[in-house]
Amino acid sequence: MRVYFDNAATTPLDLEVFEAMKPFMLEDYGNPSSTHSHGRKVRSAIESARKKMADLLHCTAGEIIFTSGGTEADNTILNGAIETYGIKTVISSPIEHHAVEQTLHRIAAQNKIQLVNVNLDDKGHVDYAHLETLLSKHSNALVSLMHANNEIGNLLDIQKVADMANAHGAYFHSDTVQTIGHYRHDLSKIRVHGLAAAAHKFHGPKGVGFMFIRKDKKLRPFIHGGGQERSMRGGTENVYGIIGLAKALEIAYRDMDEHIRLVSGLKQYMIERLREQIPGVDFHGDSAHPERSLYTVLNVCLPESDDNDMILFNLDLQGISVSGGSACSSGAVTGSHVLGTLYPGSKRGAVRFSFSKFNTKEEIDYAVGKLVELTSAEIKN
Repeated sequence: MRVYFDNAATTPLDLEVFEAMKPFMLEDYGNPSSTHSHGRKVRSAIESARKKMADLLHCTAGEIIFTSGGTEADNTILNGAIETYGIKTVISSPIEHHAVEQTLHRIAAQNKIQLVNVNLDDKGHVDYAHLETLLSKHSNALVSLMHANNEIGNLLDIQKVADMANAHGAYFHSDTVQTIGHYRHDLSKIRVHGLAAAAHKFHGPKGVGFMFIRKDKKLRPFIHGGGQERSMRGGTENVYGIIGLAKALEIAYRDMDEHIRLVSGLKQYMIERLREQIPGVDFHGDSAHPERSLYTVLNVCLPESDDNDMILFNLDLQGISVSGGSACSSGAVTGSHVLGTLYPGSKRGAVRFSFSKFNTKEEIDYAVGKLVELTSAEIKN
């Protein structure tokens, strides 16, 4: 049996999305920047997709800029905001996605900004009182905090942080890669200034995403040339990717209530099976808490063992695809910076299970059974 529990890394493409993309792969191949009929037809499809997404997110079409994915969107917003508004202080956290964390460290190393980390509690949640203190202390700051952590699933109160940032005149950017398509975002109420998203996290295609940039907080472009995306992102648009992105978001909003019910149930089922069958099992961050964590992510904390570094390899041999943290760090010898920050020196194993609408309880039973076998063998050895 082969099972896939790494949906936080990428999700399978929805068949409805593929069908929507096909005509733009095979028939409607015009360059959207061309003025002839082939180009105009494709341009119209792109703008229809943009309008559809803007309606779902309760923003204007002009605030949606298509990108190659979440990493480009994060980089564009962070670099653009710092340069456009002369920002000298950035408030973030040490457990952000590398697209944010490494970008900010690079800019700080060039002495362009002072990078200040907000305090976290023992579960990895932001200390909002400390954030308030930092905002009071640093004027003209940028706050960059992700909506949901991709490794431990912790949720940020994005509305609260947006209100705090606006009250202090700070620019607020949030990496929402793990939450767009999984929660409803009303951007007319959540006063975030910039956010990033990627289609492949909610059953869309890889290589396409978008950034929301609030119209009264416009930025200088990061990629120049061609004038596409209202001169905010040069380069010929990924046409069928954009069509797939918009369709995936449409499906996500259409089916969201059922999706949340189904996937939350699968996650809770796995928590119960693990607690029943593995003595001493725990969960990293707040990933086992139903209201304080992303319903698609469960980061399992296994009993201490010298063999835990082989657990992912052994699960893969049993046909179970999972992660030990962020897929963007696969092959790195340093391990998870998130878990390293929250649990320094721990010898407990970490396995991130992440779920989608295509998973089943039978798959969970199989995965838990194999995990029980592996951890029992490690304890005996």
